[in-house]
Amino acid sequence: MNSISSVEIVEVSPRDGLQNESQYVSTMHKLTLIARAINAGSRRIEVASFVNPRAVPQMADAEKVCAGLPENDEMTYIGLVMNHRGAERALATGRINQLGVVAVATDTFAMANQGQTSNGSVEIAKEIISLAHSKGITAQATIAASFGCPFEGEVMQERVVEMVSAIFEAGPVEIALADTIGVGNPAHVASLINKIRDVLPSLPIRVHFHNTRGTGIANVWAAICAGAATVDASIGGLGGCPFASGAAGNVATEDVTYMLERAGIQTGLDIDKLLAANEWLASLMDKPLASMMAKAGSFPASKQDIKEYF
Repeated sequence: MNSISSVEIVEVSPRDGLQNESQYVSTMHKLTLIARAINAGSRRIEVASFVNPRAVPQMADAEKVCAGLPENDEMTYIGLVMNHRGAERALATGRINQLGVVAVATDTFAMANQGQTSNGSVEIAKEIISLAHSKGITAQATIAASFGCPFEGEVMQERVVEMVSAIFEAGPVEIALADTIGVGNPAHVASLINKIRDVLPSLPIRVHFHNTRGTGIANVWAAICAGAATVDASIGGLGGCPFASGAAGNVATEDVTYMLERAGIQTGLDIDKLLAANEWLASLMDKPLASMMAKAGSFPASKQDIKEYF
């Protein structure tokens, strides 16, 4: 652990955090959320998904969100796409500078999520990565259901390694392993990452964990110890998967930041500004969010707070 000095956190609340919320969030409020994330230090944000608005009404204003994004040369704005049509929409905004593509580890989930087989999702991912390169921008890929499928159950690690190896040929900047339904555990996480690093030692690995069964933060730590360089997280822990029973959302950005910073691993994020963003977002959504930091507060307390205890 002494060799790990920093970890990148990708803020996914504007997309994965919001997309399954029944309460519609306006374009203005989505842009405020993005601005608050930037103010807290985020430099890589998944701002929208370019999908059929009938399937995901929350993302119907993807182009409007992109039109309002702050001009900032330090920022990487990610647009999630599932197919060529989505990629074309994202590219047409002129504001997305990284495409995120998704391949799914099982056929049943791939058909439910994207209307294609698992192998089909790999081929589409490779084609979109190549398209991004031809347009002068980067692309990355996520393997959904890397740790388990809501329809088929256990997912063989060899299958995930096979998919990662195939997508790697297209030249993504990284590949993410997603615990889409929150069934992963630290031992499984470490084992899968080690298997991938044995085959592709130069591949940057990102991880995406949902805290459905309370293992999200532990999985983040296991992933980093195994060599993952980047972690997806959502302010407040907002989010979830429509296919996951009892989904509790993504790991919270402020919880991940607290854990890493207390361990001496830099994230570039300001915990107080993240907590302020959490408070604002909880008010907007009219409900408490899942973040434990929002409930417990930061540590150590300020000198003024300590005085108040006595």
